[in-house]
Amino acid sequence: MEKRNMKAWLYLLPAFLFLGVFMIYPLIDVLVYSFEEGYNSASQTFFGTGGYNYSYVLHDPYFLQALKNTFLLVIITVPLSTALALLISVGLSSIKPLRDLFQTIYFLPYVTNTLAVGLVFMILFKKTAYSDGLVNLVLHWFGSPSVDFIEGPYWAKMFVLCFYTIWVVLPFKILILTSALASVNQDYYNAARVDGTRRGRIFCRITLPMISPMIFYLVITGFIGAFKAYSDAVALFGTDLNASGMNTIVGYVYDMLYGDSGGYPSYASAAAIILFSIVLTITCINLLVSKKHVHY
Repeated sequence: MEKRNMKAWLYLLPAFLFLGVFMIYPLIDVLVYSFEEGYNSASQTFFGTGGYNYSYVLHDPYFLQALKNTFLLVIITVPLSTALALLISVGLSSIKPLRDLFQTIYFLPYVTNTLAVGLVFMILFKKTAYSDGLVNLVLHWFGSPSVDFIEGPYWAKMFVLCFYTIWVVLPFKILILTSALASVNQDYYNAARVDGTRRGRIFCRITLPMISPMIFYLVITGFIGAFKAYSDAVALFGTDLNASGMNTIVGYVYDMLYGDSGGYPSYASAAAIILFSIVLTITCINLLVSKKHVHY
């Protein structure tokens, strides 16, 4: 028995080494940097330790704006994208002709370059000297004034960012939920139909509980992915996200390290630890909620 346990630990050793070198050590290193005040990466020196870095970050208006943008993005895109993916997956599962073709079409945005999709969205929404964009053209048909979605009011820019994020994440969720629906045992549906159960009740009492683990997985990964959003905003509004008021927490960390505000690794580390704490807290809450609502 001991030899078998030793063999199992040897198999796991490469994974533990990988996690230790590339995940645990960097996390500890960032945590240490976040408490070192005035850290200079060139000379590897600092003049004190304490919580000043966290105080600075939490009072920085750029960080507060990034925090607001990130939370709005999470609150809007995660539920909407999951609900839309579930609706489309149910529709795809209920049709047989051309099902594979439709699944391929829905999956295309996922394999398309993020910046390329962002360029297309800019063409659709951005106002130029020659055109107001395709979206504004449609708005004109309904008698609505044109809106500058890229450089205009905050709500318009947030709408485009949320729309873009949902568009990008939707294909993966559709793929996962379509596979989950296909794995549900048909005997449950046949028994319900024999009893004369309505479709709505079948969906709520059979389909949702059976695919709840996949829905929970998509919600968790959706929260984590939305909190780490950065490339989506860059694709739409350029690299100077502070100027456009559309920065995210990850964008703030990057700016503190390499951007126009670069050269402050202690502030970047503090912001990264705050982001880690937020994601960890929300993940733990979701895990507690899942014990009552997820059926394995």
